Amino acid sequence: MIFVTKPYLPDEEKFNHYVSQIFRSERLTNNGELLLELERRLASYLGVENILLVSNGTLALSVAYKLLGLQGEVITTPFSFVATTSSLVWEDLKPVFTDIDEETLNINPDEIERNITDSTTAIVPVHVFGNGCDINEVEAIAKEYNLKVVYDAAHAFGVRYKNQSILNFGDISILSFHATKLFHTIEGGALIIKDRDLYVKARKMIDFGIDGPDRVRYLGINAKMNEFQAAMGLCVLDDIEKINEKREKLFRAYEAAFQFDPLVKLQKQNLNCSNNFSYFPIILEDEQSLLLVREQLSLKGIIPRRYFHPSLDRLDYVESRFMPVSNSVSSRILCLPLYDSLDINDQRRIIQTVKEALVK
Repeated sequence: MIFVTKPYLPDEEKFNHYVSQIFRSERLTNNGELLLELERRLASYLGVENILLVSNGTLALSVAYKLLGLQGEVITTPFSFVATTSSLVWEDLKPVFTDIDEETLNINPDEIERNITDSTTAIVPVHVFGNGCDINEVEAIAKEYNLKVVYDAAHAFGVRYKNQSILNFGDISILSFHATKLFHTIEGGALIIKDRDLYVKARKMIDFGIDGPDRVRYLGINAKMNEFQAAMGLCVLDDIEKINEKREKLFRAYEAAFQFDPLVKLQKQNLNCSNNFSYFPIILEDEQSLLLVREQLSLKGIIPRRYFHPSLDRLDYVESRFMPVSNSVSSRILCLPLYDSLDINDQRRIIQTVKEALVK
């Protein structure tokens, strides 16, 4: 079977070396040596300051909202993984959906301003599939209306925007280090926090709000990353350039196969952004075409993913008006298998199967 993604597993001996270090230190969590080393190395690699590692990307979002004191309404996109919305609802915030740009798949900045009310406290855009949203427009609107900005950059590991890390924008950016991501720590995530004082506070918030042996200073939660997660992260980070090179070759092969195909539409890339080759989505003419392609791939043991489906304005636990562009794209988009160890011959079979299905 060929799935849409496959976790990268580093050299087992190297990972076991780190595990032996954990056993010798007898420290499994609570800011151990490996976690602190990973934070330092990631800050350097990504070109960021104030990076805080946590146990998963969803908690990173929840901590960000709590840290900024968000209340009331938050403008966000309906085209994302469910955690972008569910984390808002979990924190008793009201998602106010703004439709997406049909070509970039990111939140449409032209639609944001009309959704701002006296109850709006923040904007939560998503860099969809690692493709940077229109940061200049988002931040200009946020500044005008005195709103916070939290970027869901779960897919944007290593992406650069105008020659600097895309994570350096907004009040907070978050990353996901889930096992299926370009860079992973089995499970995990991170916050990149612009304000240093908030960063210091966040370090305590993710450890129950504890500020010393006998003092709890803030309302907190347990969101810490453990040493085994950090060990995996250090191993994967060692190999990240090799991973990127392989993924880029596969991405470019897909791109060459489909960019001029009249039956397939590709995501429009932000020209101010680099590409981390995390995903390869194709957008088909209609849902019937998508279902046919998926069926033909499945018959050959190839499992793509309807990513993202359904559009989040369809969730039962949100109050929302219908988002026509997001729903249209959601019904027609399919992510093809893309991971560093995907065999080139298997990729050719995927491409051939898609093309044959579309001309039937």
